[in-house]
Amino acid sequence: MVASFAAPQTPLDGLDAALRDRGFAVLAPAAVAALAGLPLAAFDALLPSWDGLCSDDYLKDGGRYRRRRHSCFVIEGDVLRQVPHRMHWQPVEYNALHGGMERWFEPIEPATVAQPAWSALIGALARTCSARRPASRWHVEAHQFRIDTSDGVGRPTPEGAHRDGVDFVAVLLVARHAIKGGETRVFEANGPAGQRFTLSEPWSLLLLDDARVIHESTPIQPLAADGGHRDTLVLTFRAQGFQGE
Repeated sequence: MVASFAAPQTPLDGLDAALRDRGFAVLAPAAVAALAGLPLAAFDALLPSWDGLCSDDYLKDGGRYRRRRHSCFVIEGDVLRQVPHRMHWQPVEYNALHGGMERWFEPIEPATVAQPAWSALIGALARTCSARRPASRWHVEAHQFRIDTSDGVGRPTPEGAHRDGVDFVAVLLVARHAIKGGETRVFEANGPAGQRFTLSEPWSLLLLDDARVIHESTPIQPLAADGGHRDTLVLTFRAQGFQGE
C-alpha cells in the first residue's frame, strides 16, 4: 500500500502567514470550527446531504464515479445571499478537460444552505480571504462532491494538476469511506517546490491562494468489496464576479 503522508497542519493564528509565505494552509477540524465560531458537532448537520448528490453527466472520460451539487453565493461583509441558479464555467486555460463547457448541476438543497454551519463557514473563509486580499464582495461557488469507486477507480481531479481561475480555493474533506488513495498534491505555480499529503480527518481544510499554487488529488480505489467513496466540499472565492459572466 502507498504510504500516507500526514497533512502539514497550520495553527489558526498562523493561517494568514501561511497563505502569505507559501500560498496554502491546512487547518485541523478543531481549527476550522474555531474559525467559524461553532462547535465541531455543528457541521454534522450538513453530512446527510452528501447521500443525495446527483450524477455528474459531463465527465469527458465517460466515468460514473462523480456525483455533485453546485450553487452560487455572494457575500458582502457578513451578509451571505444565494444568487439565482447558474452554470459552472471555467476557461480551458484552467481546466483543459472540461473548460469552455456550460455545465449545469443540480443546486445544493435548501435545507443544507439553511444550516447555521453553512453560512458561518463561508463567512469565516470570506473574512480570511479579505485579510489576505481585501475585497468588499466575494463571489462564491459551492460544490458538493462524492467520488466513488463504481468504475473501480474514482478520480477527484480528472483534469489533473490545475488552478481554478479564482482568488482562493477551500477544499474541506467531509468523509473517507473504505478507500485508499486520494492524496492531495500542492505545487508552486511558478517554481519547483511541492508537497503531498492526505486529508484524513472530517472537516479538515486545505485553503489555497489560486494564483500561487497548483493542486490535484490522486485517484481512489476501494478497500472493500462493496466499494468506497470520498466526500468533499469545495468553495471558491473570486472578487471580480463569477467566471463566465
